[in-house]
Amino acid sequence: MGMTTATGNTGTTGSARDATAVAFSGVVKTYGEVRAVDGLDLTVRRGETVALLGRNGAGKSTTISMLLGLLPPTSGEVRLFGGTPERAVREGRIGAMLQDGRPIPRVTVRELVAFVAATYPKPMAVSEALALAGLETLAGQRVDKLSGGQTQRVRFAVALAGDPELVVLDEPTTALDVEGRRDFWRAMRACAGRGNTVVFSTHYLTEADENADRIVVVDRGRVVADGTGEAIKRTVGGALVSFDLADGPTDGLAELPGVTSLEIRGDRALLRSADSDATVLALARLGLVRGLQVAPASLEDAFLALTSSALEGAAAVGEGARR
Repeated sequence: MGMTTATGNTGTTGSARDATAVAFSGVVKTYGEVRAVDGLDLTVRRGETVALLGRNGAGKSTTISMLLGLLPPTSGEVRLFGGTPERAVREGRIGAMLQDGRPIPRVTVRELVAFVAATYPKPMAVSEALALAGLETLAGQRVDKLSGGQTQRVRFAVALAGDPELVVLDEPTTALDVEGRRDFWRAMRACAGRGNTVVFSTHYLTEADENADRIVVVDRGRVVADGTGEAIKRTVGGALVSFDLADGPTDGLAELPGVTSLEIRGDRALLRSADSDATVLALARLGLVRGLQVAPASLEDAFLALTSSALEGAAAVGEGARR
């Protein structure tokens, strides 16, 4: 059920190649018998903000580690700005914010960002990095005395310190509260507004939908969908029709016109329908219109459908191999 968008061609020359920031071509990463990444093809244009969306264990973090040159692919090729990831890192063209990291004791926010900036050939002004991360009022405070959300913004400022062309964020808001997540994404959008290319991984569907130009859904190490949030939602089609059961019967609901699936949540029925008009008319004839709601497919619906299809396909292959 995958869909793709035109994202450049790594085999071309000239302006098309120059517009490409990230290119994965047939990338495989194995750990013994386990394929963490399985034939990944992905291109990111300069200036794009792209979300890698997937379940835990889908291959997102392994993909990011190869993008940063921290892991070599078992096969296939990873190119950044036309060269190797190692070269891009040496040239200071990448800033990364990974999941692992601890606050450094007894240094202020400004001191830490200034120290990291000094290690790059063409760093960003410390004041600009602090401003982009929303840390101006915290610059004189010790890093190890900050809250979790503030610490994440410090790590973001450190990723920006070298004035990178590409910013890579691996699950940047894990364990943050709602306010911390909101503040972080405000800072990230300010960075993207400068024209930086941003690639971030997440398992929060709302974050991907609200903050990315493109969403790449990864499952079992493969790309199963690639497009805007709206385009990916359209891959599911149909709508969700729901109503209050009011202790009424559920027999026959799954056979109503247009209905493709039925779920009962407490005293409410949820019908996935490929023809919501026909479904609603049938419900009206039955008098089942109490609390009736019709909603278009959400990104969650699309995500579950895409990843469920991938899992079902893998199960079918495994079943065939056992026969």
